[in-house]
Amino acid sequence: FCRVDPYGFERPEDFDYASYEAFFSRYLVVLTRRAIKWSKLLKGNNSIQKSLKVKRYIRKGIPNEHRALIWMIVSGAQTNMEQNPGYYQRLLEGEKNDKLLEAIKTDMNRTFPDNVKFRKTADPCLQHTLYNVLVAYGHHNKAVGYCQGMNFIAGYLILITKNEEESFWLLDALIGRILPDYYSPAMLGLKTDQEVLGELVKMKVPAVAELMERHGVMWTLVVSRWFICLFIDILPVETVLRIWDCLFYEGSKIIFRVALTLIKQNQAFILEATNFPDICDKFKQITKGTFVTECHSFMQKIFTDPGSLSMATINKLRETCREKLLSQG
Repeated sequence: FCRVDPYGFERPEDFDYASYEAFFSRYLVVLTRRAIKWSKLLKGNNSIQKSLKVKRYIRKGIPNEHRALIWMIVSGAQTNMEQNPGYYQRLLEGEKNDKLLEAIKTDMNRTFPDNVKFRKTADPCLQHTLYNVLVAYGHHNKAVGYCQGMNFIAGYLILITKNEEESFWLLDALIGRILPDYYSPAMLGLKTDQEVLGELVKMKVPAVAELMERHGVMWTLVVSRWFICLFIDILPVETVLRIWDCLFYEGSKIIFRVALTLIKQNQAFILEATNFPDICDKFKQITKGTFVTECHSFMQKIFTDPGSLSMATINKLRETCREKLLSQG
C-alpha cells in the first residue's frame, strides 16, 4: 500500500486502505469511461464552448489529464492570461510590499505539511512556486493582498496545473470572480455566505437549524473552514477536485450544495448531539467516511439532495444577510 497518494499527500495512520481500494477499483472504471468521452469532446483541439452537454460532463468529473485545461477555459482564466502576456512576470519583477512578503513567508511551512512535494527537501520544492504565485497575486489584487487560506487554494492549483502562471490566473478567477469577497480584510462575503447557509438549512433541514439555535452554536464555528479552504483538508482530495470542477463552471452555489448535502445526509447523526462541543464534534465527523470518499456518488447527491437551489435565491439571501451583518457591525 502506498503511504503517499498521487498528489503527494501522506495518508493518515488510520487510513482505511481496504474500503479505499474497493471504492477506487470501481471508480477507475468510471474514470476510464469518462476519459474516452472527454477525448472525443475535445477532439485534440483545446477548446470547448459552454453548453448543457459540457456542464453534464463536468458534473460527472474531468479526467486529471484535462483538468487544468478545462478549469482554465471555463473559469475565464485562459482568456485573461492570453490577453495579458507577460503580466505575471512583471508582477514578480516589480516593486514589492515587504509586509506582504513577510505574511506569505510565515505561512510557507504551514502549507500542506503532510504533502511531500511542499517539503523543503523536495526537488523541485513547490514552496518556491507557491511563494511566487501568492506574491504576484498580492500585488495584482492590492485590496486583498494575502490572507490565510489562500496558500492552500494556490497550493492545490499548483498540484493540478503544475504551472505557476496558470495557477496565478486560476487563483484570480476564484478570488476575483467566483467567490464574492471571501478574502478581503473584512471577509464580508465569507461571513455573509455562512449566514446564507444558515438560512438555507432553516429552509431545507429545519431540525438541524433548530438544534444549532437551541445550543447557541454560530454557523461560522462549524463551517468557516469549508468556505475559506473550499473543502481542502476537510474532504478527500479526489472529492475536493470533483467539487472544484463544478465550482469553476457553475460558481459559488456549488459550495452551498456540498454543505447542504453533508448536513442533510447526516441529519440523524447531527441531531444526536446534546450540547455545544458535541455539535462541533459532529460537524467534524460528517466530513469523513465512505460517503465523502465515494466522490462519484457524492457528486450525484449534491445535485439531488438539496433540491432546487437557484442563484436568484442565493443572491436574495445574500442581500438580506449582508445588510444584517452591516447593521450589526
